[in-house]
Amino acid sequence: MKTLVLRVDSQKPDATKIRVAADFVRKGRLVAFPTETVYGLGADALNAKAVLRLFEAKKRPLDNPPIVHVCEARQVRELAEGVPKNAERLMGKFWPGPLTLIFRRSDVVPSVTVAGLDTIAVRMPKHNVALTLIRESGCPIAAPSANLAGRPSPTSAQHVLKDLDGRIDAVLDSGPTSVGVESTVLDLTVDPPEVLRPGGIPFEALKEVLENVKLSPFAVAERALPLEKSRSPGMKHRHYAPKASVMVVEGELSAMVEKVKELAGLYTKRGDRVGILGTDETVGNYTASVVKSLGSRSDLAGVARNLFRILREFDDEGVSVVIAEGVPSEGLGLAVMNRLRKASGYHIVRASDCEKHL
Repeated sequence: MKTLVLRVDSQKPDATKIRVAADFVRKGRLVAFPTETVYGLGADALNAKAVLRLFEAKKRPLDNPPIVHVCEARQVRELAEGVPKNAERLMGKFWPGPLTLIFRRSDVVPSVTVAGLDTIAVRMPKHNVALTLIRESGCPIAAPSANLAGRPSPTSAQHVLKDLDGRIDAVLDSGPTSVGVESTVLDLTVDPPEVLRPGGIPFEALKEVLENVKLSPFAVAERALPLEKSRSPGMKHRHYAPKASVMVVEGELSAMVEKVKELAGLYTKRGDRVGILGTDETVGNYTASVVKSLGSRSDLAGVARNLFRILREFDDEGVSVVIAEGVPSEGLGLAVMNRLRKASGYHIVRASDCEKHL
């Protein structure tokens, strides 16, 4: 199978091309499409065989639930049981946008779509191509990120094709995504509501709407935590990782720079091809096989937008070890640190640590 590439304008997508993609979805086939966060791999959420095909194409574990995408808030009541009042406030404030809400699922949703859980994760993307595709398909669309499981999420159609060309039916290409990290996932089935995955809506913004909301330990974890069932994508399995091994250096900025330099020297002497993931303020301090900047530490939205693209670039340049600086865990920085820590398998180095880390 060769994957069909349908190039469309992000603001005014060609109706004919959208209809082609929607026809694939209605027939139980797989279409990758852009959202404001990352590219998603879509299947009819109410077609169990199609969703199973989605898991197979991504090599995704069956216990990792995808997010179901809708084009209208009223669709939530078809997919969920007992929508709480605070959900209406959140949808009114943040939808369409990068916020996923977890509800109790209704009986119309196949078990495979929710990885056997009694809950369902739903969001309305803020992207004209995604919304038009969902509307034209006439069904909610289950869509995890359009990459092979465990790899950095795709922020362009080229990233999708790198992983899934020949494994899926089509990709709608409207250029790079604008947010660059996945949606924030908020569980409304618990009291107080709990952020299971930090993402495109900062925790600080949620606190302005909800009287009481908390961060799950998994959202800020600095080590792997035991988990029997995954209530959200990004919780249980290794995610976001390039082929190279990754370590994250955290601490005060000047000490962090010195630790990155020390580690780069050690791994270079060992014969590794070292990549350093720094920021605009620090990259001039480094010497390695490949040195890249995520952007300015004062622009965490830009850092988030660049993260997955640069992790994939390290693979393209044959890096064997990536040493990444930490960034402030505020705003979108919390999502960036969540992704970097998981990409490293929680290989975190403290800048003040004097031990060698080979």
